Amino acid sequence: MIVVGYSADPFGRAALEHGITEAKLRQTTLWVINSTAGDAYVDATFAQPSEVHNVEDRLNNCGVEFELSQPVGVDTVDELLKAMARDDAELLVIGIRHRSPVGKLLLGSVSQQLLLECPKPVLAVKPDAL
Repeated sequence: MIVVGYSADPFGRAALEHGITEAKLRQTTLWVINSTAGDAYVDATFAQPSEVHNVEDRLNNCGVEFELSQPVGVDTVDELLKAMARDDAELLVIGIRHRSPVGKLLLGSVSQQLLLECPKPVLAVKPDAL
């Protein structure tokens, strides 16, 4: 299984596309996780219904068996690490954005934490163009 940390932005869409590619290459399933700590209405990276519909359309047409989940009230890092702890999880795919060292220090970095703590391979991708 390929796990995708999805966010409703170009970085999440890049992760989704690379996750689909990896699932096809490995002939496995895809689990797309879009989570929020509970502030779903103000969390710009939490997919709203129209975005969820677009993601589901893309997944339905990609030829890969998938699951899409949107847990609310969870820590994103914890949720993705929990998914990666499953025996059938092979690879975590995340989108990354460029941040200054000061920005990482002050705000932390979900991507950085996942790269450091995930016990299995992590594929960190960027969108082709912004």
